[in-house]
Parts: sequence; C-alpha cells; structure tokens
Amino acid sequence: MTAQDSATPGPPIAAGPSANGFSPLAAPGSPGPVPAGRNGTLLALLGVVSFSLTFPSTAWGLESFGPWSLVALRTLLAASIAGAVLLAARVRVPERRHWAGLVVVAGGVVVGFPLLTTLALRTSTTSHAAVVVGLLPLTTAVFSSLRTGSRPPRAFWAAALAGAAVVIAFTVTQGGGGLSAGDAYLFCALLVCAAGYTEGGRLAKVMPGWQVTGWALLLTVPLAAAGAALALPSEPVRWTAHGVIGLVWVSVASTFFGLYVWYRGMAEIGVARASQLQLAQPLLTLVWSFLLLGEEVAPAAPVAAVAVLLCIAVTQRAGAGRS
Repeated sequence: MTAQDSATPGPPIAAGPSANGFSPLAAPGSPGPVPAGRNGTLLALLGVVSFSLTFPSTAWGLESFGPWSLVALRTLLAASIAGAVLLAARVRVPERRHWAGLVVVAGGVVVGFPLLTTLALRTSTTSHAAVVVGLLPLTTAVFSSLRTGSRPPRAFWAAALAGAAVVIAFTVTQGGGGLSAGDAYLFCALLVCAAGYTEGGRLAKVMPGWQVTGWALLLTVPLAAAGAALALPSEPVRWTAHGVIGLVWVSVASTFFGLYVWYRGMAEIGVARASQLQLAQPLLTLVWSFLLLGEEVAPAAPVAAVAVLLCIAVTQRAGAGRS
C-alpha cells in the first residue's frame, strides 16, 4: 500500500470523516463540506440500488449462459476492470496482514454469494430469492458485532429485527407462502456474504474501498479462469440481448462499482449501520422484477415499504447516536 492508503493521517484523500465531522472531499465551488455521515449513507444507498438489480440481471444472464459460466465470466470481467484500475493507479500490493481479510471478501462476496444465488435462481423466482437480502442486514450486523466488538444499542437491534421480520414475511408471502428447492443455496449465500461484507467494511477503514474490491477480485482470477474453461464447453451458450446486458450489469455495476461505493460507505458510517440500509433492497428488487421480468408484486408492497423505511430510520438514528 502507498502512504496515502494507510491508516495513518495523510493528505485529504481518505474516505473517512475529518476531525470536525465532515468529509474532506468537497467539489470546487460547492456550497460547503458534506457531513461525513450523510456522505457515507448516500454511498451505501447507491450500493444498495446497484445490488437490487443483481437478481433480475442474473435472471437475464441465465437466458444466455449456464450458472457456472455466468459466475465465471462475471468474475473475470469485473477482475479485468479492477486490475486495469489498480495498474493505472500504480497501487502497491497490500500488506501481508490484510490478505486473510481479502480472502474472506473474495470467497464470500465475489465467488460464494454470486454462485449460490445463481444456482438458486434456476428454480426460484427473483421475488422469492429476495428473502436472502431480507435476512442479510441482520446477519451482517451480528457478524460485525462478533468480529469487531461493536455494540449497537438495543433500539438498533429492535429495529433491525423488526425490519427483518417485515421483509421475510413479505417476501415469503410474495413467493407463495412456502420454501423453494433453492432455499438451501440462498441461506448458505446469506452466511458467506455477511462474512465478506464484515471483512470488507473492516478493511475499507485502512485502504480505499475500491482497492478492497479490486484485490479481492484479482484473488479469484485463477479460480474463475478454470471455472470458465470447464463450464463454457459443457453449458450451452445462447447469445441474447438480455443475456449480454445481464452479464455486463452483474460484472460492472453489482460486482465492481456496487462493492466500491458500498465498502466506502461502510467505512464512514460503520458496518452494522450501513447493513440496515439493505432492508430496502428486497423491495427494490421486487420493483425491478415487476418492471423487467413481468413478475407480479403483492398489493401489500407499499405497506411493507413504509414499515421497512421506518425501521431503517430508527437503525440509522440509533447507530449514529451510538457512534
């Protein structure tokens, strides 16, 4: 890592807040500095919007590629972008003490979650698969508390549990009131992704979020290349516009850009607090599924959306007060 990337104070390029509570990054001619907490929340929300399109885009990608081919290709494409950016910026290799965390990010977020959810979407609708994201905020908060020792207040946990309950009830009802054959994949994806988010958020405090994403992607290149070499000859490829668009989105937006803004946001406002913003992700996914895939959305969606937004507001206020 370069000196600017380290945890020690340096020139104002870091993602974290300054001593007065404001982000040091301000556009020339802007009215004034943006509060760091607000900036981190906006970045994390941008990541949530990018992630909310992942399931519909994966469904589109499966029109052209098999599940193993799709995951291998999305990883290779995202890693190519990450490698080019790291090379152009002349970023030094991270210190040895950070590699264990990067392996967790790579295994959980870059490989594990995409592969397991892609396999699940062969038999589950995107609406039903959103139950994973409904549990992910709470699971990530638990992982973060265990890993970093953070102790959010009781109001935070109460709102997080309430939000998870609302999302689970809504998405299970939307999925027909039962569990599908792909739920084993979905619940495993939940665990590995929460671990990857926790480690990525921790690392984003000592190096820029885009470097966390970039090095995690590069770690997976040998595995992704081997997977593509084995999967492409055995899985049929049918080129369609939807398939190509889906592949490009999950590679560029979900895997690279989405993770960059997500980890940077978590570095500013904390893993537990940022994770609760994902309570809105299943509802956004349901909207995209309706608009892009023609899947039906239950009439209770507006009620669930209001309840989730209230829970998000409580978690953000409680988390901010604690920090």
